[in-house]
Formats: sequence, C-alpha cells, structure tokens
Amino acid sequence: MSFNTISVVGLGYIGLPTAAVFASRKVNVIGVDVNEHAVKTINNGDIHIVEPELDIVVHAAVTEGYLKATTTPEPADAFLIAVPTPFKGDNHEPDLSYIQAASNAIAPVLKKGDLVILESTSPVGATEQMAEWLAQARTDLTFPQNAGEESDIRIAHCPERVLPGHVIRELVENDRIIGGMTVKCSQAAVELYKIFVEGECVITNARTAEMAKLTENSSRDVSIAFANELSVICDKLDINVWELIRLANRHPRVNILEPGCGVGGHCIAVDPWFIVSKTPEEARIIRTAREVNDNKPKWVVEQVKLKLAEYLLAHPEKSASDVTIACFGIAFKPDIDDLRESPALQIAKDIETLHAGNLLIVEPNIEALPTNVLKKSDLVSFDSAIMQADILVQLVNHKEFASNVVTDNPSKLVIDTKGTWG
Repeated sequence: MSFNTISVVGLGYIGLPTAAVFASRKVNVIGVDVNEHAVKTINNGDIHIVEPELDIVVHAAVTEGYLKATTTPEPADAFLIAVPTPFKGDNHEPDLSYIQAASNAIAPVLKKGDLVILESTSPVGATEQMAEWLAQARTDLTFPQNAGEESDIRIAHCPERVLPGHVIRELVENDRIIGGMTVKCSQAAVELYKIFVEGECVITNARTAEMAKLTENSSRDVSIAFANELSVICDKLDINVWELIRLANRHPRVNILEPGCGVGGHCIAVDPWFIVSKTPEEARIIRTAREVNDNKPKWVVEQVKLKLAEYLLAHPEKSASDVTIACFGIAFKPDIDDLRESPALQIAKDIETLHAGNLLIVEPNIEALPTNVLKKSDLVSFDSAIMQADILVQLVNHKEFASNVVTDNPSKLVIDTKGTWG
C-alpha cells in the first residue's frame, strides 16, 4: 500500500507523539482532536503536554509542513485511533464511547483501500465492534467481518506499548504487536508502522493483540499489588519494607517491585478491569490485585490521620486548623505531568476534604492545580513546603524530591510511601 497521508485521531499522550514521529519521516499527517486548544497549540508548533523531545519533533514537523491539526477528519490513506478508553461505574464497565465517536467521525471520509487501526487500549472485541460501527455508517463499503480478505477497508489493532517520559524513543525502538482482522489487514498495518518502527512487528489476530496489552499491564498490576500489600503488612509488624525488599531481592530468582501510594495512569489502573469485565468469574487474582492497589490510597489517608493525631497530641495548644500538611507529588508516576487516574491526586483530594488546616501541594511538573479536584490547596515549591508544613507526605518520587533536608528536620512528621526519605 501507499500511505501518502496518515490521520491520527486523538492528539494526547500517545496520539500526538505518534503523529509527530510519522511526520518526522516526511509523511503528511493530519492530527484530529476535539480539543480546540490542543489543535491551535499544535498548529503553532507547540505542544499541550509534557514529554521529553516531543516539542522539538512537533515544531519541526509543523514548520516543514508535514503535520497539521484539525477538529474535523479529512481524507487519508490510514487512520489511527488513539482516544481514551476509560471505564464507568462501580462495576468498571469499559466505556467505548470515545472509540464510537471517532469511528463515526472518520466514517464519512473513508474510501476504498483505506486502513483503520485502533491503537487505544481496549477490551477484547473492541476492534470488531469498531468495524461494525464503521460498517453501519458506510454501507457502500465492505469490511473484514463480512468480506474477509477482499474487504474495501483494512482494520487492525495495534496497542501502544510506551513509557511516559520515553515515548519518542520507545515508539521507534519497541516491538509492535499487529492484530489484523485478516492477513491482508495485518500486512497493511505492518507496512504502515515500518515507516518508523525499528523494532519487530509481530503479527497475530485482533483479539490476541487486544489481550496482549491487557495481559502486560495486568501482570505488572499483580506484581505491584504484592509490593503494596507487603508494605501494609510490614507497617503492622514494625518492619522497614524497603530494607526487607532489598534483602529479599538478593535472592537470584526474586525481584519484588517497590511499593507506593497506589497505582495510577491510563493503563495499569484501568486495563485489568477490561479482563475482569469479560471474565468476572475467572479473573480472580487480577481482580484481587486491582482491589489491593485501589485500597492503598485509602490506607495512606489513614496514615495521615494517625500522624495528625500524633502531632496534636504532642502540641496540645494547637487545633487541626493550625496544622499544615504538604503532599509531595500528585502525578501518577515520577517526572511527568500526567494526573490521569493518579492515586496521589486522589489522596490529596481526600486530605483536603478531611483536614481543617492548610494543604500544600508540591508538583514541579505542572503550572497550576486542577481546580475541579483540589479547591482549597496551594501549589508551592519544595523549599516552601518544607519550611511551612508540619506533616510531610511523600507520594511520588520526583527527582526534585531527593533531598536530605527532610530527614534532617526532626520537627517534621513524615509519611514516605516511596522510601525516598527513608
């Protein structure tokens, strides 16, 4: 196939870097997003997210005329859908409405020979569902579920597998799983990704490709849950969990991960529920791991309550409204600005709700707090928080927080969920 123009629908943390890398290979790329601010920012050669090297690549691509952004899809030879796939409700039911909206948006501009790839991490069967939505919208075209190898439109699933903070490099270097609805669909997708992918493109079917991404993140979630549960056990038994893990990991076949305040982000905190939703009776370990990790933020909040009571007991002249608490980090992982599904942000929100005194937030990767979540807190510098706060809550081990000034200050009560100051 010949890919003269590629369209990327969804210009977030995956879509924009993908669009930029394609454009850096001198391919015309049309980025589509409903966020008008994002579209305007990109067309000015700037970026609306934080990702190392992305600003340079986007600026060059826009300046050279290979990348443009719009709110309305235009004709292209390949369409990559990279929109959110959250869950909804207490039962964690997958929400495919963004994929459906993207499908309906591109359907009018599809033509015979086009390739449509779903990159969004999705529950098993989502690619087939997307194909059905497209077929319903374009009855004049044939699709793989009905026409097989002879279909007018090729459809595949290719999940992203990159680490925030290293997206540009990993997009190029990592292997890709290609799950076409037919052999020709897979072959077309491989040809597309080989425009920039230096890793191996491994072919399977769409359902296995969907399940592969879910499995990768569920495996990590289970491992993190073990570490998080271990940290709670060690706290009860008065054992330093960080020392314990270091000792246990000296075994040649043991590799325990580091505990934290929970699990966040748009993948690990979400993807396991997609497996549970499809096979609720069978996915017992996966469900339990999710519950352990979801409960860790609540445990951290309880530790804050205990520290607050300890402080007030030591300072009977003060009330809770006189106590200042500082939370260090609200992103979902170190050294990024991404707050999606962040357990640290949820902890800060819960503290703000229960605490009568001041709450300070130290988050060096953002310029303003999300006022829809944190309504009474103040964003301050590391040094300012150390100076003002009575209780220090370490939630995310950003590089800026690696300082001995915390442990050298005996007047402060410290809750360290990452072992940065321990």
